[in-house]
Amino acid sequence: MAKIVAIVTVERESVGGGAPIFVEPDIKKRESTAFLLEKILDASAHDLKNGSFILVDRHKE
Repeated sequence: MAKIVAIVTVERESVGGGAPIFVEPDIKKRESTAFLLEKILDASAHDLKNGSFILVDRHKE
């Protein structure tokens, strides 16, 4: 099962949950941070088109 390992968003109040949340008000910085975390965490970044990216780990444990 996939697991959300991080969230990158422009607005903190728009997200919640147990994953680490990175707030980046600048859109270009938000994308840059999401793609960097994608590489670091070996995860997949998905743009939700609402100002947030989620990073998903699909590796089996």
